[in-house]
Amino acid sequence: MTLAFYKYEGAGNDFIIIDGRDESLTLSNSIIKKLCDRKFGIGADGLMILRKHDDVDFRMIYYNSDGLEGSMCGNGGRCILAFAKKIGFSKSYFHFMAIDGLHEGEILEQKAFESLIRLKMSDVNKFEKESGYYLIDTGSPHYIEFLNNLQSKDVYKDGKEIRNNDQFREKGINVNFIEESSGHLFVRTFERGVENETLSCGTGVTASALVFAFKQDIKKGSIQIQTLGGKLKVSFEREGNTFKNVWLEGPATFVFKGEISI
Repeated sequence: MTLAFYKYEGAGNDFIIIDGRDESLTLSNSIIKKLCDRKFGIGADGLMILRKHDDVDFRMIYYNSDGLEGSMCGNGGRCILAFAKKIGFSKSYFHFMAIDGLHEGEILEQKAFESLIRLKMSDVNKFEKESGYYLIDTGSPHYIEFLNNLQSKDVYKDGKEIRNNDQFREKGINVNFIEESSGHLFVRTFERGVENETLSCGTGVTASALVFAFKQDIKKGSIQIQTLGGKLKVSFEREGNTFKNVWLEGPATFVFKGEISI
């Protein structure tokens, strides 16, 4: 079988995207894992399939690079909007279904290869403050820890240790380390499912921004985020411990398209 695919990246978080609207495509977990492998496959942090949906524009199905279906992916959500536009959806404002429910998004700017896209994330009304860290779910579960000198942090070693400790091993968690800087946050993330540090994580920077807003008692606004893969922006409104109108804004870049035999 020959599989047509597109490759996209959002702030360095890269994805294989497949048009599955004809509903005939079936991929096993082992094939998805192989396609995402950077030595024996195409190489990606995750794989998405765009499926038909009766009530909204499409359904986004997301798999981590371990081959298993994952939770919500913010950078992937922006990339699949750019992909939808590329394959013929004649609109710039979308509604789509993901594993955590309904999302909407807008293509703000479009160039030949790169688009600027904002994606509405789920409302957040629950997070926990623990000793030295926070726990919050922004469509995916996240551990948040503030520290200094993040550039020299061994995120792979320390993130892997936290993700696999007795508290988080069974369900897994994404581990975010955050450094406050002048006018923005610097965020690095160890992602479950990828089991490595990624250049950025959309739900991770969203989680980081919201925890920072709670910590600084910010009621409304936007926070600039610097990741290893690029810049993102998170906007929100806060009422008590509830965050609404949460938007993740950043680039979605077409890299290449191709075919692979599976």
